[in-house]
Amino acid sequence: MAAHEGRERTTGELIAAITGRMPGRNLHSRVLWELGVAIVRGDYAEGEILPSDVELQQRFSVSRTVLREALKTLAAKGMIEARARIGTRVLPRKRWNLFDADVLAWHFETGPDLGFLASLAEIRIGVELEAAGLAAQRRSEADAAALVACAGRLGEARSAEQFARTDLEFHRAVADASRNPFMVSISALVELALTAMFTISSPMEDEAAMAATVLAHGRIADAIARRDPDAARTAMRAVISEGFGRAAARMGGEGEPT
Repeated sequence: MAAHEGRERTTGELIAAITGRMPGRNLHSRVLWELGVAIVRGDYAEGEILPSDVELQQRFSVSRTVLREALKTLAAKGMIEARARIGTRVLPRKRWNLFDADVLAWHFETGPDLGFLASLAEIRIGVELEAAGLAAQRRSEADAAALVACAGRLGEARSAEQFARTDLEFHRAVADASRNPFMVSISALVELALTAMFTISSPMEDEAAMAATVLAHGRIADAIARRDPDAARTAMRAVISEGFGRAAARMGGEGEPT
């Protein structure tokens, strides 16, 4: 991984750098990030009561106001719940908002398992296939030209981060061309899922994989340009499955999302 301020960047920092969502550097952001990562990592198990406010204030060297703000943010994400005379309890994982960009980033910071990656690929299939199909039906001439050009720029990338940013641009453009505001709104999930796959295994690590990925994106762009929704969906499924398969192989697993 690339160096960052004299040290190796964490997965979360790489994701933030690629997506353009750089994490805040104020005290609230630091406490939120460290507590979020600790909860996702299992340092505080589901149902466990967090340390008292006084203990947490001392640990992070922050005021009660800063700590309370971070805890409120975690509560809004469905991760914790404060109860009078009991304390702040970690909620079951099924209550967590996995569509939240921070919660997803924390999962990748702690190292997701293959099942989590498969679930992400499945939700991408559910969303992006239909986005591609709608884009084929609704795209403008400008949309089609932009997608074809973006697919071409993938082959010109000279670094894994440059490739990932161009790939994100492509998938955002597909969502935009769908003319469905919900597809656009859910793009944060898609971006993090896609970027996280790159932090595990980039196609640029292998010349054949790189060529195949560029060609596959070209098929999506071509199908959308030809207004062929079925072909666009098929091509999008292939891209998502290939990305998952590459990451799964790096993690020692196999198979593809259903």
